[in-house]
Amino acid sequence: MKSPALFRRADLWLILFFAWFGTLWHLSSGPVEVKTGWEIPHFDKVCHFGYFFGGAGLLSACLYRLGHRNHDWAKLLAIVMLIMTSVGALDEWHQSWVPARSGNDALDLCADVLGSLAGFWVFRRMHRWVDGS
Repeated sequence: MKSPALFRRADLWLILFFAWFGTLWHLSSGPVEVKTGWEIPHFDKVCHFGYFFGGAGLLSACLYRLGHRNHDWAKLLAIVMLIMTSVGALDEWHQSWVPARSGNDALDLCADVLGSLAGFWVFRRMHRWVDGS
């Protein structure tokens, strides 16, 4: 089954990545939800992993489509990880300035990096879908 032509456009994935980043910034700008009842230990790390998993997939799709004639997976991985790690560090720094939030959490950044790495690898396995093959 061939994917729609729209999915083969780098600008679509770039717009989605910027929407992802804007949502991240918005979520980081507000207070943390009030905890009531039971909680899952380290659930916030799972959320960081999952959110950055998605962001890395969007960014990978954009960069992949930009270089659709020449795929250097090592270079693509390096660029994705550099950008996503920078976004994670910026997010942690941003949270340190928001009242009622704590930022600069190394474990949150670690979850961001691991989620980004996993998102890239899943995209690499599924990239043919973006190609339309």
